[in-house]
Amino acid sequence: MSDPLKNILKELIVTTLKLEGVSAADLSDDEPLIGSGLNLDSIDALELVVTLEKRFGIKISSSEESRQALASIAHLAEFIRARADPARLPA
Repeated sequence: MSDPLKNILKELIVTTLKLEGVSAADLSDDEPLIGSGLNLDSIDALELVVTLEKRFGIKISSSEESRQALASIAHLAEFIRARADPARLPA
């Protein structure tokens, strides 16, 4: 069974970062987002953090916290579940 939050995150990544030739279905839950894997740079990470903070009402307060949260889609989903208002999460 697929995880609705992970699916939303994948869609947000593709649309926010305007990834050409990449669909949400192409993204793996455990693939690194920064560096290798999806190969996002620091500007991409900042843009994504701003979008996530607005969408889920969370705060990512440091570069270290950002690095941990953006380790993979699976890590990001855990991070958001731990910090977001449950009303802002998919059912």
